[in-house]
This record gives sequence, C-alpha cells and structure tokens, in this order.
Amino acid sequence: MPEHGLEAMSVFGFLAVGAIALFTMISISVWTDARRKEREAYYKADMLKKVAEAQGPAAASALELLREEDRLATVHRKQGLKVSGMVVGAVGLGLLIFLRALIPGAPIYLCGLLVLLIGAALFGGSYVVTVAE
Repeated sequence: MPEHGLEAMSVFGFLAVGAIALFTMISISVWTDARRKEREAYYKADMLKKVAEAQGPAAASALELLREEDRLATVHRKQGLKVSGMVVGAVGLGLLIFLRALIPGAPIYLCGLLVLLIGAALFGGSYVVTVAE
C-alpha cells in the first residue's frame, strides 16, 4: 500500500472514531438529562400529592413554594428571550455591516437587516411574557 493511502486511512480512522465518540457522548448526555427531568417531575408530583393530603400551614407554605418556582421559571424565560434577542440582533448588525462592506453595490446587506429585526422581535417578545404575581 502506498504511503499516501496509509495516511488517508489513518485520518479516516481518526475521524470515524472521533465521530462515534462525539455522538456517543451526545446520546449519553441527552439520556441523563431526560432521566434528571423525569426524576424531578416524579418528586414534584409526589410533593403535590402530599400537599393535597395535608392541611394547615404546611400545605399553604408548600403551595407558596410551587408558585414561587413557577414565577422564577417565567423570569428565567424572560431573561433568556432578552439575551437571545440581543445576541441575534448583534449578529444581524454585524452581518449588515459585513455584507455592506463586502459587496458595496448590491442590496444583499439587507439580509442582515432581516436578522436584526428577528433579534428585535425576540427582545421585544420578552416584554410580552407575563410574570405570575
């Protein structure tokens, strides 16, 4: 076998093993995340069942805890929308400037304006999401 063929086979083998390792890691990560979410849902349902059976101040404080968790989840969702809107808007602005400088005569730079408007919509949408009081 010529030297060039052996080198190509070794590169192919390296890339094949790397791809297998990458997708194995991704699948294990997704599986463990699904297991964690399933466990959290089970414990939350168990707690709700116990709260429904209980009475008095303990039940009221547990319900208040659940309301606070929902409120915090909404706040985190709003913050995520704001950050993603700013990032997409910055990418759109950069694309607008880059395409304008790259091809000065053509209106291709308006593609950056489209991305910028998507970022603005994401950022503005974060103010539409309501927080439960």
